[in-house]
Order: sequence, then C-alpha cells, then structure tokens
Amino acid sequence: MESSNFDKYPEIRIDGYEGWNGWTNIAAAIQQKANSLQKKRTVIAIEHYHGVFMPEIAAHLQENLSEAHFFDATYALKPEQAIDDMVYPYVTDDPVFGYITPLFLKDFFNEEKIAGMQRDLAQQKNGLIIVMGTGASLIAPDADLLIYADMPRWEIQLRFRRNEAGNLGINNTGDAFSYKYKRAFFVDWRVCDRHKVTLMEKWDFVLDTTLAGNPRMIEGFVLLNAFREVVKRPFRVMPFFDPGPWGGQWLKEVMDLDPNEKNIAWGFDCVPEENSLLFRFDNVVFETPSINLVFYQPQALLGKKVYEAFGAEFPIRFDFLDTMEGGNLSLQVHPLKEYIREKFGMAYTQDESYYFLQAKDNAFVYLGLKENIIPEKMMNALEDAQENGNHFEADEFVEKWLIRKHDHVLIPSGTVHCSGANSVVLEISATPYIFTFKLWDWGRMGLDGKPRPISLEHGKNVIQWDRTTEWTKEHILNKVEPIAQGDGWKEERTGLDDLSFIETRRHWFTGTVTHDTAGRFNVLNLIEGREAIVESPDNSFEPFVVHYAETFIMPADAGRYTIRPFGESEGRQCATIKAYVRTDNLIDYRIN
Repeated sequence: MESSNFDKYPEIRIDGYEGWNGWTNIAAAIQQKANSLQKKRTVIAIEHYHGVFMPEIAAHLQENLSEAHFFDATYALKPEQAIDDMVYPYVTDDPVFGYITPLFLKDFFNEEKIAGMQRDLAQQKNGLIIVMGTGASLIAPDADLLIYADMPRWEIQLRFRRNEAGNLGINNTGDAFSYKYKRAFFVDWRVCDRHKVTLMEKWDFVLDTTLAGNPRMIEGFVLLNAFREVVKRPFRVMPFFDPGPWGGQWLKEVMDLDPNEKNIAWGFDCVPEENSLLFRFDNVVFETPSINLVFYQPQALLGKKVYEAFGAEFPIRFDFLDTMEGGNLSLQVHPLKEYIREKFGMAYTQDESYYFLQAKDNAFVYLGLKENIIPEKMMNALEDAQENGNHFEADEFVEKWLIRKHDHVLIPSGTVHCSGANSVVLEISATPYIFTFKLWDWGRMGLDGKPRPISLEHGKNVIQWDRTTEWTKEHILNKVEPIAQGDGWKEERTGLDDLSFIETRRHWFTGTVTHDTAGRFNVLNLIEGREAIVESPDNSFEPFVVHYAETFIMPADAGRYTIRPFGESEGRQCATIKAYVRTDNLIDYRIN
C-alpha cells in the first residue's frame, strides 16, 4: 500500500492575529488587559465549560497573579443530591439512553449562595478579583473581563475514561464511563452549550486547555472573526479514532495511526458536535470545539433553509467503521422519527447509509429481514440469547448480502442491519449518533470485559417487519441512478431513501467537476484517488487540497466550487461522495 497522506491535524490558517502560549504569557496578557482598564477594582470571570481542569488553571494563575483575589464559582452550586434529583428525569435508569434536558446552567446553582458570593465580591474594593469555574459568569454577570475556558467533547470523553472528570456539579469521577457519557450527552453538554451561546459575543479572551500543561489563549474577537472567515471556504475538522470489540486494521495503515493499537473500530472525520477545529494564527495553534462554528455562524454555514429547519445544529455526520480483519458490528436497528422524539426528546432520527470504501471478496452486510419470518420467534430467540447466553442464529432471520468496494447500502430507520467483517464503511448519517438499539452482539464482551448493553425492548418497538428480502433488494441495496456527465466526469445519485432528508451524489472524474452549494452546506469525501484540489471559480477562497478518505465541509456561503485530480492523481480517475440536505419539503426538525 502507498504511504499515508491522510492529514490527522488539518489546520485552518488565519493570518493577521496573534495569541499567547504558556501560563506565564497568558497571565501577563490578562494582567496587561486589566491594567488597560485603569480601574481600582477589576473583576474577571473565567467561565469553564464542563470537563475543564479548574485546578490546573487556578494553580497557574494564582502563581502568576499572586496579588489577585480568587473565588471559586462552584461553591454556589446546589448540593450534589439536589442536582442528582433534578437531572434524574433526563438521565433515567436506562443503561444507554436518557432524555434531552431543558435545564439551564442557573438551575444547578443556589440563588442564596450566588447572592452571598456577590456580597463577598463587593467587599473587595481594590485590585484584581477573579471568579473561576463553571458558573463564574452567573456570579459576576457584569465582570469587567470575561474569559471562556472551552473544551471539546472528545477530550471530555477521554478524561471520563481516565477518571479525571465527572459530571456537571457533582464529584463522580470514579463512576462508569458509560454513565458519565450518557449524563453528559443528555444533560451536561446541553446545559453548557445553552449557556455558552449567550456569552460568545462577550468573550474578551478564550482559553484552550485541551492539552494539559500546554495552554493557548486568544482574544475573543479573534476567534469570532475566524468563524466568520471559515464559512467562506472549504475546511476540515480534526478527526479522532477509537478502538472497539469488532475493530479492524485498515484505518491504522491508511491514516497512519499508532501501529501498536490492537485495532481501530471508528474514525470520526466529520462529527462537529465532538470534533475540533484547529486554527493556526500567526504564533499559536488554537483548538476549539467545531460546534462553536455552528453556534456562531449557523446560517452562513448551514444555509438559510437548513438553519430554519434544524436551528443551530449540523445535521449530517461522516465517520468510518473498520472491520478489516476484525469482526461483525452488533446486529442493530435505529429508532423511528416519532419514537426518538417521544422517548428521548430528539428532533430527528438516525437515518444512515453505508458506503463501502474497501471490501474483501467475502465481505457482506446484514440488511433487512428474510421473507416470511415470524416476529415473535425472532424476538424470543433474541431474548433467549440475551437472558440465557445462547447463540442467536442471525442467518435464520436476517438477510445477508455480499458487497463490493463502492457499493452504497441505504439504512432507513427501523431497518435491521449489521456491517460484517472485512470491510471499511464510510457511514453517512443523520447526526443523532448514539441512538443504536443493539439486538445481538455475537456473544462477545466489550473492551472493558463486560457485555455491551442490548436494547431489545426499544428494538422490538421500532423494527419494520415488512422490510424483507425483496423490499430490501428493490429499495435500499446499492441503488445507483445516473444524473449527468460531461468532459471527464459523471454524476450519479446514490444515497438514502426518499423519506430521509439526506441526498448523496457520487462524482467520478478525470477532469474538472463544477459543484454549487445552492445555499446549503455540502459534506464530501474523496473516496477514490490519492488527492484532489478544490478551487473557487472567482478566487473567493484559496485552493484546498484533499487526500484520500478525507472528509471536508463546503459551507453554504461558499457557493460555486470545482474539484479536479491533483498532484499524484493527475491524469487518473478520482471520485467523491457528496451529501447535503434536501431542501424541498423540509419540515421543522427543532424541539421547541
């Protein structure tokens, strides 16, 4: 195989701005900014996103700003038991799923304690007064300076696994990762995001402490200007990778990952809720959650009609599933639209598709049910496997199809499915990505040595029993429709079923292909060829080079763009798969 050219750290260059590296420089910048206000008493609020290491920030600032008076905002939190009771309806007892909370950050705080802290602040008549922690901006809403310490969700998950972080407002670092993640997904991140959005225009500085011991800081207006700039051009988010019980070996080689890893199951190459953006300013590389771009520039990024339908949410994700020399995924099904809204408070469901980037000769996918099966018999067999440890004969109930490289399998919600061993899937999906109801996991353990949760009760409520062999073959198995062709290119419609809001188009090309966002964002992946170049016909953005298997985003405001083979691929055939939201007959996917 050719050497990897996959860029694991895609930087977005923003010229003309500087920032600060290291705690000494950061503290000096904060002190200089405070001095510039020429006030006897300067109040600074350092608001923290969930998962930020407050002790790290506090220790270094106290060392470098020794004359300042420090206050811990978390003192004003409600008691842990009260917080647990408050969030229980959204965390629930389900081992995997909860309900999207409507809570706000202020709901986690005791109003009397806030008032008491504010009286203590008022007694400090001189000098630098620093309120730190999640909720600092509630304690000091009129602070002279606001510093926001942010944190990507992926790094928070790593801190969960290392037992370095707990959930919002409680000390539960030692709890199981699965519980902490579920509680964060349904409660903590929703609460912190709602609060963050209200502060973005007020940021004086933004702190990046994603890499412990290597802090970076920029001015707030610099980051907001960067967001305004990035929605005019193609860009990539920073991918992350994760092992799994069924994981394979392909991603490690193609994307130049650690060869000592036992396997890599997932590659998350475009999940803005959890990925980061890497901005390279003149003297600092700054990491920020990519969801911030969605929050701050939703219409320019998504497009007017998409924004009106979804709100500030990026509704399409791309990720990789690697089973090359690995095992089968779990046999699974995704919830119907009505079910996910009623049970979990989500506005839309996980319609998805499997695009096969690679496949060995024996590769297969389970998709749909066999003809004339008896639902009760299948569910009884699944329950027996779950309760008594017996083997479930998947081949007796679920149809199994051989697949080849570049096949595209469609998976509307309610369809039983499972990608088999010895393939690499580019999964193109609606964004609610944790809503997988596992039906059978082949009797294996998770990486923690424990059984992975099975969701038979949810599963049986959403399985569409009429999606059997003939229906599957006719409607969702590698459907390809020629759309157009020209000099050195052709376009094909593949993609999801007509009930989904996602459209996918594949382009094969040896020459230049012209695209147009038509006022809605595009997500693309180079599925064939070593590299291609994305260019603006009117030079509104600089040429952008993309390599094999890299996913990139074209913001709605980018408009027309072209793609052609580049470098090592010049004169050779390349291909992209493009996904976008169908804007005809869009409904309101937001939760009010």
